[in-house]
Amino acid sequence: MSEQGWRAFLAAEGVEDWVVLHGGATAVFRVSSLRDSARLAEAIVHIPELENAGILVTIGDNFLSVRLTRDVWQLEQHHIDLARAISAVARKHYAHPDRSAVQEIQVAIAAKRHEIDIDFWRAVLGYMPMAEDNAVDPLGHGSTVWMQEIDDSKTLRHAMHIDVSVASEEALARLQAALDAGGRIVDDSHAPAYWTLADRAGNRVCIVAWPDGADKDVSNF
Repeated sequence: MSEQGWRAFLAAEGVEDWVVLHGGATAVFRVSSLRDSARLAEAIVHIPELENAGILVTIGDNFLSVRLTRDVWQLEQHHIDLARAISAVARKHYAHPDRSAVQEIQVAIAAKRHEIDIDFWRAVLGYMPMAEDNAVDPLGHGSTVWMQEIDDSKTLRHAMHIDVSVASEEALARLQAALDAGGRIVDDSHAPAYWTLADRAGNRVCIVAWPDGADKDVSNF
């Protein structure tokens, strides 16, 4: 696994509907009703090469969400063709892409190398492995759990934090909303890739524009 797949996706033409999150490429299409959402899903599943491709489709009252993979490192060249084909079907059904609605929540659990216990989290949550250092909900409903290894010399102060992965152009709006709601910036040294915020009690959360913004002009962030 390497960066080649998701960087190629970001650089490709015809995938503007899609956001590259921690879990890979995701799109949300707005529709008028649950029935329209189901009809769109039915049309999408007839796309050649989609069977057993590992995508995750969520049907809602006024939207259809499609995830091409469960991990960003799984994105490959053929996912670009799938994304284009899905977007084409969505347009034929008058569904509108909504990049602002695309997001993924990840729980990051910090531990030193000898204390990393991903098997425990998979067992207690009923999750399955997607990579050596993470666990994912088989149904795609719950947040991904990721083990963040920290250096042995560092003091473990915050054992857990939340990562909120969003479209690159949505990061600033989400950041401002959090600040307006009483949050504070703890660390912006990695901006515009991500910002670390905290609530009044000190609980931390990162608003993450990476990897979606990795190959984009972020000078206006």
